[in-house]
Amino acid sequence: MKPPSHAVPSGDRRMARLLMAALARAGHRVELASRLRSYDGAGDPARQAAIAGRASGIAARLVRRYRARPPAQRPAAWFTYHLYYKAPDWLGPAVADALAIPYLVAEAAHAPKRAGGPWAPGHAAAADAIARAAAIFTLNPADAECLAPLAGAGRVVRLPPFLDAAGRAPPRAAARAALAGRFGLDPRRTWLLAVAMMRVGDKLASYRLLGQALRRLRDLDWQLLAVGDGPARDAVEAALAGLDVRYAGAQTERDLAAFYAAADLCVWPAVNEAYGMALLEAQAAGLPVVAGAAGGVAAIVADGATGLLTPVGDEAAFAAALRRLILDPARRAAMGAAARAKAAREHDIATAAAILDAELRRACAAAKHRSCRPSP
Repeated sequence: MKPPSHAVPSGDRRMARLLMAALARAGHRVELASRLRSYDGAGDPARQAAIAGRASGIAARLVRRYRARPPAQRPAAWFTYHLYYKAPDWLGPAVADALAIPYLVAEAAHAPKRAGGPWAPGHAAAADAIARAAAIFTLNPADAECLAPLAGAGRVVRLPPFLDAAGRAPPRAAARAALAGRFGLDPRRTWLLAVAMMRVGDKLASYRLLGQALRRLRDLDWQLLAVGDGPARDAVEAALAGLDVRYAGAQTERDLAAFYAAADLCVWPAVNEAYGMALLEAQAAGLPVVAGAAGGVAAIVADGATGLLTPVGDEAAFAAALRRLILDPARRAAMGAAARAKAAREHDIATAAAILDAELRRACAAAKHRSCRPSP
């Protein structure tokens, strides 16, 4: 995948930066080892082989660089985020083995059906990395079932998606007034908020389903504020054509806080969504959610308590859930309060830092113990 420092907004890169921040909060010095992108979206074995060859040279250089440091300044562990058959980790296992340090991963996914297909090299590399990891942190509970046979007992660790939201929410009244003036929104109407990149595939499918659902609600008094941009912008606008929509374009993490504070309801069909950083951000700001129950979304949104979940792809059910909450401001307010409390209780960076720290220290201690054993 693209490195955490890449400028294009993404939930994946946001979580990568948060993982680095959580490790730093726990007292660890975090160093970005490489910006290598191992992603192959086309299923091209030749490209996968070329990436693996390039990675081999990078890994060798990293090992030489680390070994040249004084022992106290060498890495104590390797941590990789988001590896799967299209984006395997060609670096971490080699460097960890050479330095005899533990190897840990977060948000790994294993797809047995890819074993013999065009992504076979990437699938094998990802499976090998997962099998040797000292700890595998799962942000999406749906990943755990396929990981367990590779990982064995005790190495799959639940790590709820998290945020560092302290002090970031602006006052609702001020945020709503500012956005109303900026985008020509009526403060007296119900504001629906959708936050997502505009690209082909699952994101576009979600926007299309959202448009279909909203057309069933023309009799209600609402406006949609769509935050995001990308190569499928024209297709998204076509999917939402004829509806009362304002397009805000891409927003920075800092600026997004005002959108969450000002809106009444976060809406996202979540086609093939892993869990949805925007859904978590919305709830942390006290915004209830209507979403499709894909992947790990149910671990983020408590159905009936912090929002409503509907079967993925069911536009009628999605529209019905929207109708219930648009018509019930009191229930929205109660769900928003519950959402904020849940985010603070279960999805805070301090909680994540403690989980990561405990597993990292356990893995490092085990690695040191093994290095002290006499050779057989």
